[in-house]
Amino acid sequence: MDGAERPGRPAARAGHAGECRDERDAGPAGGGAAAARGRPDPAAAAAGPAGLSPAGAGFPGGLAAGAGEHAAYCAPHFPGLIWQPSDPDPAARASIAAWAAQATLNTIRPPLDLDAAAAAWPSDRADAVLCINMIHIAPWEAGLGLLRGAARLLPPGGPLVLYGPYRRGGAHTAPSNAAFDASLRAQDPRWGVRNLEDVAEAAAAQGFGPPEVTEMPANNLALVFRRAG
Repeated sequence: MDGAERPGRPAARAGHAGECRDERDAGPAGGGAAAARGRPDPAAAAAGPAGLSPAGAGFPGGLAAGAGEHAAYCAPHFPGLIWQPSDPDPAARASIAAWAAQATLNTIRPPLDLDAAAAAWPSDRADAVLCINMIHIAPWEAGLGLLRGAARLLPPGGPLVLYGPYRRGGAHTAPSNAAFDASLRAQDPRWGVRNLEDVAEAAAAQGFGPPEVTEMPANNLALVFRRAG
């Protein structure tokens, strides 16, 4: 996300733990936030650090897929991968299905009703798990549920990719991130930009190794956790 946009960002809906959606990304008619701003799609940008290849094969799952433009953008760029988007919101799942239909590809599966904080998920395997801009716009319990669920799904060495803004050493990486954090906490005190070290500690408790950290545009980070063998 662009730092300049953060303080005035439309309220993300997080009525369910694990849900995160920017209201600007309402569906195919909107063209998608990343595309509209002429930027690389975050999911596609995070795929490089995760080791996903356009020529590779596999079954990545996407949590809090929101409007669905990430899967629709990534599918043609990674034709060997079968994408499984999910979101707990029926309206979001309808938008995901619309994006998939517009993409006219058979590599995007119908979206699952999946709440990251739930004890059981409607899926039992994935070669990779991608979660874009969720854990700061959801209760901390949703992030913990994401880590538990991903540990159940992934094979040894499988990547869990988290993309978004993070604090490092307890400090924001940019003034715009601090303003964004304040706006999130004003909307819901359970939300907020997370400490990278807290996320890494919680991931380690679920059997993940230390994160591979890649700086991304607009003061975001891509964190790649790999499940230990």
